[in-house]
Amino acid sequence: MEDITKELLYTAASAFSFDGQCIGLSQNTEGHINDTTILTYCDQEQEKRYVLQRINTGILYNPEELMDNIVRVTAFLKEKIAASGGDPQRETLTVIPTKDGKNCFADEQGNYWRAYNYIENTICYDKPDKPVYFYRSALAFGRFQNLLADFPVETLHETIIGFHDTGKRFVQFQQAVSDDLAGRKHLVEQEIEFLLKREAYTKSFDDRTDLPARVTHNDTKLSNVLFDRESGDALCVIDLDTVMPGLSLHDFGDAIRFGACSAAEDEPDLKKVSFDKKMYDLYRQGYLEACQEQLTKREIELLPMGAKVITYEQALRFLADYLNGDIYYRTQRPEQNLDRTRTQLKLLADMERMI
Repeated sequence: MEDITKELLYTAASAFSFDGQCIGLSQNTEGHINDTTILTYCDQEQEKRYVLQRINTGILYNPEELMDNIVRVTAFLKEKIAASGGDPQRETLTVIPTKDGKNCFADEQGNYWRAYNYIENTICYDKPDKPVYFYRSALAFGRFQNLLADFPVETLHETIIGFHDTGKRFVQFQQAVSDDLAGRKHLVEQEIEFLLKREAYTKSFDDRTDLPARVTHNDTKLSNVLFDRESGDALCVIDLDTVMPGLSLHDFGDAIRFGACSAAEDEPDLKKVSFDKKMYDLYRQGYLEACQEQLTKREIELLPMGAKVITYEQALRFLADYLNGDIYYRTQRPEQNLDRTRTQLKLLADMERMI
C-alpha cells in the first residue's frame, strides 16, 4: 500500500461524520496490520478524539464484509451492555459511519478506511507483567463470549476462509517443506520431524457435533484488551477484524499460547521458554467465571486441547513461512521466524507434559 500523506488522511477524514473541526492528528504505530491515526476534533470548545484506520486489504481481503461483522457485533454488544447497567460507549467499540451512512470509505486510490470513537483514559499491555492483567483479560474475553452467546452466529461472514483450519495449515506446511523455496530445509530437519509426528492435532476438532459454532475473536492476545487507567479493570475488547464464526477453543487456546509462555514469541534462547501452568490456571479460572456457564461440558473438557492445537497450528505457520523465505510475517532479522517456530515447539512440548 502507498505511504499515507496528510492529504490522503484529510480526504479520508472528510468522508466521516465527525463533530467539529480537525485540530490535530498523530500516528499510532502500535498496531502491526492496519495504519492508525488519532484525530482530534473541536466542537464548541469541546475536544473529542477519533480513531481513523486504513484497513490493510493485503491481509484483510473483504473490508466491507469485515465491517458488516464488526458493526452488527458491536451493536449487539451495546444492547447487552446497556441492559446489564454498563457503559456501551466505553465497553465496546463505536463505529463512526461515513457521511453517506456506510460502514467504511473507499477512496479513489482503492484504500478502505474506517473510524471509531477514541475510548479515553485507557491503556493496553503487550505482556502480562502482572498476573492480574492476564486474569482480567480472561474476564474480558469470557464476557465477550457470554454477551454474544445468543448472537445469530450463522449471519456473520467468514472473512478469512479456513482461518483456524489446522488440517489446511498442515497441508500448506507440507507444501513448504516440499518446495523448500528459500533452501532452508536442511537447517530445520528436527523441527519438521517434530511437527510431522504430531499430525493427529489436525483432526482434534474434526467431530464438531458437540462443539457449537460461536462468535469468536480469533486474536485474543492481551494487547487487544483496553484497561481502565484508574481502576485497572479490563474494559473493552478491541481489534475485531477477525470476528467471525468459530470455536471457543481457538480463542482460549490463542490466549494461552501468548500469555502462559515465560518468554517472548521470538525468544532465541530456549532456556528462557517454558509453559507457565499457573498462568494457564489463572486464565482458565477467569475465562470460565466470565463465560457464566455458556460453554458446554465438552468445550470445557477440551480447553487444554485448544491450547495445544493452536500452538501446534502457529508453529506450522511460522515454519512454513521460514521455509518460504519469510513472505508473510514481518521480520526484523533473518532467523526470527525460526525462533518463533522453536518457541512454539518448546511450549507445546511443555503443554503435552503438563495439561
